[in-house]
Amino acid sequence: MRRRIRAVKNTQQITKAMKMVAASKLRRAQERVLGTRPFAKQARHVLASIAARVDQSQHPLLAQRPGVKTGKTMLIVMTSDKGLCGSFNTNIVKAVGNFLRANAGREIALALVGKKGREALGRRGFPIRFEYTGLPKVIGFAEAEAVAQPAMEDFTAGTVDSVHIVYNEFKSVMQQNLVIEQLLPMAQIEVGTAEAGAVDYLYEPSPQRIFDELLPRLVEAQVLRALLESAAAEHAARMTAMDAATRNSSDMIDGLTLTMNKVRQAAITREIIEVVSGSQAQH
Repeated sequence: MRRRIRAVKNTQQITKAMKMVAASKLRRAQERVLGTRPFAKQARHVLASIAARVDQSQHPLLAQRPGVKTGKTMLIVMTSDKGLCGSFNTNIVKAVGNFLRANAGREIALALVGKKGREALGRRGFPIRFEYTGLPKVIGFAEAEAVAQPAMEDFTAGTVDSVHIVYNEFKSVMQQNLVIEQLLPMAQIEVGTAEAGAVDYLYEPSPQRIFDELLPRLVEAQVLRALLESAAAEHAARMTAMDAATRNSSDMIDGLTLTMNKVRQAAITREIIEVVSGSQAQH
């Protein structure tokens, strides 16, 4: 019993340390998530201004094809590289399974980001377009480009008619929202008349060329936001899971200690009875 209590206490120290590490990583990840949201909003604002002066239907990333809802599609699955984060990865895998069942008649290729997604889905015989594992601690545009570029290439070439992305969106320490959204084709850039006509810019080079260059960057910005949201949600899920594990280990230690004391008390009582019985037998 003492060995079991000692083993649980050692495990408890590990879960406490992992909770503190996850909490420190979560704070930095949360700051990066909050920092990207104004950038994405302003990028959309700039594109809306340019979109008022160009023909959006000419860009391949905005092409609405007949098979967008029934044809070939790519599903980008974002999971973690490490475990011990509760139901974080399990929820993603379940969502992928539901998506595959709901689109049973479609040809779907998976793009797996994270080792846990590869371990859970890579062995089930689904066609894998690419895998990306070993994400760095600080996620930047290089990682977003590595994920978004193959998706844009396949969509532009007509290999797939649509691209979807599934990830956990960070809401709070206790809450992560599972998101499945369409990445490509992109929705047409909404242009407000007041916003578009408020200021007249001079563009160099032409607005069409700027629009063509910025639109892929906007796709990469969406992927970057999803990566950062997923990373923050992972740290939050791990911190919550390690906190629960620490509390459970405390309950387990209390239970084991109570059982050990009962066993020791029973042994002492038995020894006292034996001593008293031996003493009475001598008299």
